[in-house]
Amino acid sequence: MISETIRTRFAPSPTGYLHVGGLRTALYNYLFAKRNKGKFVLRIEDTDRARYVEGAVENLISTLEWSELDYDEGPEKDGDFGPYLQSERLDIYKKHAENLIKENKAYYCFCSPERLTELRKKLEKEGQQAKYDKHCLNLSKEEIDKKLAANENRVVRLNVPANKNIIIDDVIRGKVEFKSDIVDDQVLIKSDGFPTYHLANVVDDHLMKITHVIRGEEWLSSTPKHILLYDFLEWEKPVFAHLPLLLNPDRSKLSKRQGDVAVEDYKTKGYLKESLINFVALLGWTAGDDREFYYIEELVEAFSLERVNKAGAIFNIEKLDWLNAEHLRKKPNTEILIMLKEELSKSKFGEQKYSEDYLLKVIEAMKERVSFVKDYIEKSPYFFEAPEEYDETTVVKRWKNNSSELLKELTKNFEKLGNPVKEDFENALKETASKLGVGNGDLIHPLRLAISGVGGGPGVFDITYILGKDETIQRMKKAIEAIH
Repeated sequence: MISETIRTRFAPSPTGYLHVGGLRTALYNYLFAKRNKGKFVLRIEDTDRARYVEGAVENLISTLEWSELDYDEGPEKDGDFGPYLQSERLDIYKKHAENLIKENKAYYCFCSPERLTELRKKLEKEGQQAKYDKHCLNLSKEEIDKKLAANENRVVRLNVPANKNIIIDDVIRGKVEFKSDIVDDQVLIKSDGFPTYHLANVVDDHLMKITHVIRGEEWLSSTPKHILLYDFLEWEKPVFAHLPLLLNPDRSKLSKRQGDVAVEDYKTKGYLKESLINFVALLGWTAGDDREFYYIEELVEAFSLERVNKAGAIFNIEKLDWLNAEHLRKKPNTEILIMLKEELSKSKFGEQKYSEDYLLKVIEAMKERVSFVKDYIEKSPYFFEAPEEYDETTVVKRWKNNSSELLKELTKNFEKLGNPVKEDFENALKETASKLGVGNGDLIHPLRLAISGVGGGPGVFDITYILGKDETIQRMKKAIEAIH
């Protein structure tokens, strides 16, 4: 073992938003480290300057903070192995690349882009793999020194040996074997002096004492190059675990073309961090039972790499919606209150003032009927404004010829109430129905329509109690005039 302490890392590139696949990688690294009392490291792999997006680092960190995946070391949390931005470690990579060159395990390549393009076209035309032909490996020392002195454009390439079996022991996939003949002489240092992912990744994982490299399946084909580098540098290899792909329901690779893939998109849509973490944890992992609802502390206790599947994981948005509803229902009303206030401030009701007691009553009445905090507003706007329109289907079905007269009588009985609670409204309606010789439903349905504008929702007496006597009566009188 490289280190007695388990050390994992999440190493994103700052190229924009955090992909949900990236969130899963970060989560599995976090869970594995915490389960084993280890350290979770955040490292920013910002050596691809062409794809670098301004502000992406800050966005990555804030998204991880929102998700409550608290890293132990990284930007803004220096440990003993920094700096944690690769762009600040260039001298380290340069030194190791030079050592590899001295031992003939890497070499300078001065080939022009034009030659490389012609070579690729030629090999493709011949039906061969488009690999570099080691042309510059055969340059004499004098030629190399001359080109270096003239500061000719160059890269550093890995000198991949021929006829070698490269074996990866992967926790998830078992033993995976590659032939070195299909591995290209990968560029290690680009012409701009920055390292490629392959060199920087191996050097940093070793120097930062990373014990377990847990990353997406798409990196499996690059791992032979990394294995060679570990061998060339005579370093102990970490444990590898390559996670299954995330797939759309049609089993195509999850992409923005078929829906949201950014964590920020789900946050904006109102998904709770608890439900998103719970959902993402189940994309490729199971504890071995039918359980689907978890808090993150429970995930830490249950997680193991051995129970991660090889097969691609289907991204099922219906399950995410269900988990969001479940997590929301289990939150204390006082916590939902804070979130509802924030939603109201962003809505057209933002200027109005509602007491906390009033909002807590709304939350309790609607809790079993919502999946998102915004649903409190969108599914029951009648708690925040009197209806201006009445659902036509419900009017046709529920508003009878005598409904106006019945509601007028009910209004009179409601007006006699002092400071009514839910049961007082209910008793008054039953007494009115009995007196008029009609069923309770003959009053309940038009009453609901009058005060909410719709035919469904929580109990009608919950609504009258929350709205209060005066508002209820006012809405009833308005409906009597408006509905014919």
